[in-house]
Amino acid sequence: MPHLPASIDTPEQLEDCLSLPYEETVQALRGLDGDIMVLGASGKMGPTVARMAQRAVRQAGQDRKVYAVSRNPSRELAAAGIHTIACDLLDPDAVKELPRAENIIYMVGRKFGSKGAEHLTWATNVLAAGYAAAAFPDARFAAFSTGCVYPVMHIGSGGATEDEPPAPIGEYAQSCLGRERAFDYYSETHGLKVVHLRLNYSVELRYGVLVDIAQKVWEQQPINLTTGYANVIWQGDACNQALQALALADSPARVLNLTGPETISIRRVALEFGKLMDREPVFVGEENGFGYLSNAMRANRLFGNPRVPVGQVILWIAHWFQNQGVLLGKPTQFETQDGQY
Repeated sequence: MPHLPASIDTPEQLEDCLSLPYEETVQALRGLDGDIMVLGASGKMGPTVARMAQRAVRQAGQDRKVYAVSRNPSRELAAAGIHTIACDLLDPDAVKELPRAENIIYMVGRKFGSKGAEHLTWATNVLAAGYAAAAFPDARFAAFSTGCVYPVMHIGSGGATEDEPPAPIGEYAQSCLGRERAFDYYSETHGLKVVHLRLNYSVELRYGVLVDIAQKVWEQQPINLTTGYANVIWQGDACNQALQALALADSPARVLNLTGPETISIRRVALEFGKLMDREPVFVGEENGFGYLSNAMRANRLFGNPRVPVGQVILWIAHWFQNQGVLLGKPTQFETQDGQY
């Protein structure tokens, strides 16, 4: 069990906490040959995965490279000793020129802004996956996907398991299933080793479902309870599980849900934030019993339950708001059930 600080006060402390590799992650990477590449190493999670991989490699005492590839490489990642590479991942010739890596965390994706620019969402989520799969036929891929490829589930279902047939709603979710199918094609026809990681939802202190709720409580804005339930997982836990999942990549491709073991009530979380922040939550609507709910029993059986409990994250977030911590300004729109982003 990692040591959990009572509070997190700075972005630097947060990044250090998020990118902490567990001993199981270090051991899992020890068992794999070759370099590690994060494709799509920007956005909210990419930098955390790259930092964590670098820290795990150092702790393992290994001489291997960690690459972070994105359109606009991070100077902070380069300063940490990670090999950053600028690349347009929608340019197949540029992708072919990337260094060879045997272990790839694939994080390329587009969600928000899809409405009205569906062509770009489909290209980003499907074409880029095909280009990467074709360029790295001998690599292991842990490819991030989303629980939105499942139908919205009733709370009484216990959440979608990996055996639930996909039924994506809206073009974003449909394109995410398309991304999986692009990898599946190369896995079935060329023996590419893949594990799809259907994430639902990652949280930290600057964004995520819990931050969305906390911000509305803090600002006393109405909280719509129609989508009254959600699954979440601490971003550090999700990244540790993603790196450990590299060893599970296989042909045909495997599927793994990544999320926490509990289903949270939006109402109850808001009331808890209200107590911690001395604010009275404002609610509108009533729970309809449905949401993007996933069952992560398979992943939790493989990796153990997430190490950072939801209750701890709620405490950290309340403290973060009370101390004017910076936010990313990227609402998750977890309330959406019609697939329009």
